Amino acid sequence: MPILDKWTLDFISSSVEQTVRLGVRLGELLQPGDVVCLYGDLGAGKTAVARGVGRGWGTGLRVTSPTFTLVNQYPRLKDGRVLYHVDCYRLESAADVWTVGLEDIFDDRQTMIIEWPERLAHLLPADRLEIHLAYLNETRRSLRFSATGPRAANLLADFKQSAFGV
Repeated sequence: MPILDKWTLDFISSSVEQTVRLGVRLGELLQPGDVVCLYGDLGAGKTAVARGVGRGWGTGLRVTSPTFTLVNQYPRLKDGRVLYHVDCYRLESAADVWTVGLEDIFDDRQTMIIEWPERLAHLLPADRLEIHLAYLNETRRSLRFSATGPRAANLLADFKQSAFGV
């Protein structure tokens, strides 16, 4: 597990379960306004990470990919705060983004997981945690965590401590 610097972390997951567990550790640390962007091709493991984040966040609902609905909401059992799970795969233009109303979610500084965030790059906050996933083989996935601002750097540091003890 190379820790490149305080802004990045590389990791190879050896199973879907391990990828979900990493998501759980991350979800336990999320605060209002945190944005986690999941990059990667189809089958790279984005939804496995999101499923774990939802579990760690504390929702009682099963996290699924919102590909056909674009946005799913997952309230936390202990306080009702909502985790927004956005899947931008089907968005093709700025008009699509406006029609769905994603600006409102960003303006309210909600906690979000975004799959295919490159499709709404103009809305992404400067301070976010990016996870770039890549398919290596049937069971292994490469994950590169990158922080783009001070809050994301703190989140990444807390994640490194929680997941790996470093």
